[in-house]
Amino acid sequence: MKRFEGRVAFVTGASRGIGKGVALKLAEEGAKVCLVDVNEEALSQTAKEFKEEGYDVLELVADVSDSNQVNVAVEAAEKQYGKIDTLVNNAGVLRDNLLFKMTDEDWETVMNVHLKGAFNCARAAQKSMVENKFGRIINLSSTSALGNRGQANYSAAKAGLQGFTKTLAIELGKYGITTNAIAPGFIETDMTKATAERIGVSFDDMIARSAERNPVRRSGKPADIANAVAFFAMEESSYVNGQILYVSGGPNV
Repeated sequence: MKRFEGRVAFVTGASRGIGKGVALKLAEEGAKVCLVDVNEEALSQTAKEFKEEGYDVLELVADVSDSNQVNVAVEAAEKQYGKIDTLVNNAGVLRDNLLFKMTDEDWETVMNVHLKGAFNCARAAQKSMVENKFGRIINLSSTSALGNRGQANYSAAKAGLQGFTKTLAIELGKYGITTNAIAPGFIETDMTKATAERIGVSFDDMIARSAERNPVRRSGKPADIANAVAFFAMEESSYVNGQILYVSGGPNV
């Protein structure tokens, strides 16, 4: 039997990158997966790919920073599958800039998607989890939570997610719900590719530099994060709660 047979996962930012990798891993392991994203075109393509492989998925277009849209998406997921067992708060955006150049919009956009988005999704999904006395909430933080030049907004949001994670672990643990976070280092995704373009370096060079300074001598892939998500989502991980797992190839690289 596959590890997540009979389980329902709700993955945000699922159309590509880390979110797509996570959704694929959970689907391969037998979960029914709700693919949530604001990019309707990319989401439709990802859902098509998954369905062609025989996976049971539901595509849901939603902006996680909008609580009404999140509530509608969660209700649709519960109507389709009857419950939500695992929530992966992965949706994210970048609006990098040095502090003196950062606009109010840069700050608010990142905070709203990463931090408010995780709040909206967790608040909506926990109802089903509490009723069923089982749940796994997994938040995507970042090594940038420790500070990173040009990312005052992103770093603050990701650090906030760590505090949010630990608080939910305290509040929801008695209901059979665990809340943990994963803090990836450099992962090869469209988002990091866009960062390379923005700063004027080739993506291949960025990957090579990351690998050169990494203790394991390679950069990260979405599958590396998906494997960590699978660990936290397992029933056997019920005593792992409120933890921040850095997945970066070394000590907080």
